[in-house]
Amino acid sequence: MTIAPGSVWVTSSAADLVSQLRATDNQPGIAIPVSKPCSGLAVGFGSIWIPSCGKGTLVRADLNTGMIQATIPIGPADSEGGITIGAGSVWLMTDSSGVLSRIDPTSNTAVATISIPSGSFCPLFADGFVWITSTEHNVLTKVDPSTDRAVLQIPVGKNPRFLTYGADSIWTLNQADGTITRISTKTDQRLADISTHIPGHGGEISFGFGSVWATVAKKPITRVDAATSTVTSRWVGAGGDSIRTGLGSVWLTDYDGGKIWRLSPASL
Repeated sequence: MTIAPGSVWVTSSAADLVSQLRATDNQPGIAIPVSKPCSGLAVGFGSIWIPSCGKGTLVRADLNTGMIQATIPIGPADSEGGITIGAGSVWLMTDSSGVLSRIDPTSNTAVATISIPSGSFCPLFADGFVWITSTEHNVLTKVDPSTDRAVLQIPVGKNPRFLTYGADSIWTLNQADGTITRISTKTDQRLADISTHIPGHGGEISFGFGSVWATVAKKPITRVDAATSTVTSRWVGAGGDSIRTGLGSVWLTDYDGGKIWRLSPASL
C-alpha cells in the first residue's frame, strides 16, 4: 500500500490491478490495470509509480485520473521489494546483484545507477539520504543522492528487508529472526534490536502515531513504542502482510481475505 492525499492505493497482483480506496467514504475509486504489480508503490510528482513484475517495467500513472503517463523499461529486482521518492527522483532496485537506479521524473529515464551490496531490494528516502537493506548481507546501506554513491554500511539483524522511518530513526524488519533493528539517522548508530517474534517472508513495517507497526500473516499487528523501543501490543489471528499509517488511521491488508482494514490508533 501507499498513502496519497485523501486516499490509499493497494496492489493486487492476482487481479493485475492497482486500486484506490477513498478515505472520505471508504469506497473503491480509480483502478489502474498493471501486469503483476509488485515491489511497492510510491506517490510523487503528481503520479503514482508502480513496478510491474509481469512486464519488468516501471509504470507511471496520473494520481488524479489513473491514466498511464509513461512506461519505463526498467523493472524491480524482486517482487518483495520497495520503491521510494526523494531528492527530486524516484529510486528503485533494478538488479539483485546490487543495482540501485535513479529515475528522473522529468525525462522518465534512469539517470544514474549505484552499486550497493547484492540482495538489496527495499530503498527508503529519509533525512536527505536513501537507505537500503541487504537481505543477503544483513546490512543497511546509506546512499548520498548528492554524489550518487554509497557512503556507509551498518550491520543490522538477520535478513532485513522492509524498513520505515520515524523518530529520527530507520527501523528494519528482519525476516530471519523476527526482530526490528533501530538505527539513528543523526549518528548512524545502531540503537536497539527489538524482539518481536514475527519471523518469515512477506510482512511490512510502518511508522506513525508515535509507534512502529509491523505485520506478517497470522500476526497482523505488532506495535512498538518509539519512545522506549519496546513492544507494547501484539495481535494474532487473520489478516496481515501490508500495513501503513496516515489519514488519521492504521491501514492493514488481510491478504488471504482480500480486504483492507481501517483502524483507529486510539482504539488499539
